[in-house]
Amino acid sequence: MKKCVFKIQYAVLAAAVAVISACGGSNNPTAKGPGVLSTTTGLEYNSEEGFQVAEFRGQPDGPNLVYIEGGRTVLGSFEEDILHSRDNIERTVTVSSFYMDETEVANIHWLEFLHYVKLDSSRDYYESVKPDTTVWAKKLAYNDPYVDHYLRYPGFRYHPVVGVSWEQATEYSKWRSVMVNYKLAEEAGIEVPAESGGRIPLETGVVLPDYRLPTEAEWEYAATALIGTQWVDEVQLYKRIYPWDGHSLRNPYGKEMGYFLANFKRGRGDYGGIAGKLNDGAFVTDYIYNYPPNDYGLYNMAGNVNEWVWDLYRPLSFQDFEDLNPVRRDGTLDPQSNYDNGANDPNTINSLINDNIRVYKGGSWADVAYWLSPGTRRFIEQDSSTATIGFRCAMIRAGGNK
Repeated sequence: MKKCVFKIQYAVLAAAVAVISACGGSNNPTAKGPGVLSTTTGLEYNSEEGFQVAEFRGQPDGPNLVYIEGGRTVLGSFEEDILHSRDNIERTVTVSSFYMDETEVANIHWLEFLHYVKLDSSRDYYESVKPDTTVWAKKLAYNDPYVDHYLRYPGFRYHPVVGVSWEQATEYSKWRSVMVNYKLAEEAGIEVPAESGGRIPLETGVVLPDYRLPTEAEWEYAATALIGTQWVDEVQLYKRIYPWDGHSLRNPYGKEMGYFLANFKRGRGDYGGIAGKLNDGAFVTDYIYNYPPNDYGLYNMAGNVNEWVWDLYRPLSFQDFEDLNPVRRDGTLDPQSNYDNGANDPNTINSLINDNIRVYKGGSWADVAYWLSPGTRRFIEQDSSTATIGFRCAMIRAGGNK
């Protein structure tokens, strides 16, 4: 008897759902409004024994993240290939929408990381994520104050962290994901199950995808910011050499007319100009919010510091890439055995290309203007660090482009 009542009740509910659905698309279920019944079984959500569907209001806003609307673009270097490397030839790709840090990760952010690591991690791990402050040291230059002060002195709090390797930047991204999501879960009143190993279930709808380093394609796409060069529908008026319009490195408008748009090295021995009228105003790194943001609202996508990206370096990646969300994770289609890097014979090292080198982009305070173009690329070992390389994080846009 009970089974019959059960069948009749759900038959009525299913019929009601069908009638509502037939009345118009406005009543169709969505991620934010899935309804009370399954559209395929008619069973009730969130009943005592039913499938539990958590409330969802959209992907939460992550600290410091800016939304980057994806789309079709032409990646590659439009500058003269002065090194004749031919390693970033133009190709058309589509990049999905994602998020990227508004600014470079700063010293204060890394000191916060070290603070929490010191509280609950081993001494060895703490030592492994400390920046290498000796990257400032030079035998024939008096950079000693930066060695001692750059990371920890309060005046440098909002200058980009440097002396961090690709591996360390990746560790920071993992830690940041955990800390941000714990805070979001706490604010939503969600307890983390012990059996989950500390991971907050994605089904809750209150947590964010992981922070990570941007792919090279994402970084280049976001830096160029061609969203600001469109006219009418999908008519792109021009390609950009830098993250701003025009061929000039100076601001052509308003009160800031004539001032440089990035922190870079103007020429041999010229890091900041002449006293009384300094050109970019910074001899080394600068405040992470200095210089006008690009059309996506991102600061210092050219100059200040180079930035690590996710990709393993290969000179011919442009030939192998997928044309949707391209990234090179490893040596697929182009293994390190193709290069004379000493892997087979340590006595014959004629190439630096192997599975431990990563791409960095953007130019720095110590680079000439050529490297400010988003299409240029360089590489270095993933466990190396310098005084000219920092990073910012990125994150996928889950569940749609808007």
